[in-house]
Amino acid sequence: MSYNNIIYEKDERLAFITLNRPEKLNPLSHALRGEVYDALRDAEADTEIGVIILKGAGRAFSAGYDLAPNPDEESDYVSDRSGMPDTGSTHPQHYDWSRHAVMGHWLIWELAKPVICQIHGYCLAGGTELASMCDFRFVAEDTQIGYPPVRAMGTMDMMWAPWLLPVTKAREFAYTGDSFSGKEMADLGWANYALPKEELDETVIRFARRLGHIDNDLLNYNKRAVNRQLEIMGIRTGLMSGTDVEAMSKHRPAAGEFGRRVREGGLKAALEWRDGPFRDFRGAYDSAPKDRPIAGTEEKKTQPGDSDYSR
Repeated sequence: MSYNNIIYEKDERLAFITLNRPEKLNPLSHALRGEVYDALRDAEADTEIGVIILKGAGRAFSAGYDLAPNPDEESDYVSDRSGMPDTGSTHPQHYDWSRHAVMGHWLIWELAKPVICQIHGYCLAGGTELASMCDFRFVAEDTQIGYPPVRAMGTMDMMWAPWLLPVTKAREFAYTGDSFSGKEMADLGWANYALPKEELDETVIRFARRLGHIDNDLLNYNKRAVNRQLEIMGIRTGLMSGTDVEAMSKHRPAAGEFGRRVREGGLKAALEWRDGPFRDFRGAYDSAPKDRPIAGTEEKKTQPGDSDYSR
């Protein structure tokens, strides 16, 4: 297989999929996600592979969906109809992004083989969704994990937080966009283990090889047995219902403010405006506004459709 955005490697019973756009902290573009899905299917079909490890190159696992995609990028791994990875629907409706994203993640859920997510640096927004659909999460203790788009753009595309965090912390995560450390997320149960970064590779591989002693058929049924219990509890309905609420959040009066700021000042300026009062992420920069009016209360009005910068 020939990929431009990921690295795919195999070592005995293990397959490694590495997000490989480190210069931008591995943003989840359509092409990158399409390549990840293709590599997952390749590993699933390979009878020699028992366990899949998903990780990121460079300083981070992933900073989230790509907010500044290359309009000229071409890929063999996206649909000619939609320009996005094929998830069974072309998702033609306005504000249908979150539905598309969640439907793509169900591939990992239904995959016949377990997927271990190895996380370091940053795991933000869409990166948390990709990681949350994996079977296991091993995280560096100092990783920053959060969902800052809920501060100005819209609700979480995939509302995984109530399923994988205690409800009080799920609300904090989903309301504020604040980051939690890898250690905190392990203490809350989202991650299996939090480790010093220098121990992450060795520990993940050791765990994966241990898991790989089990035959593929039984791994498949063990995974399916757990998944079906969660489905009986309503996880499929819950996550898909969350996409409807996310779409509604894009119709609120202030929904277009972020998109307008991207067009007028560029993406970095818009991110500084979003995060400025929180004093984290891009808001930690000296140029970020530490105090600003709440979105939608300023004199300049936004126009319908301005909220297309939605991830």
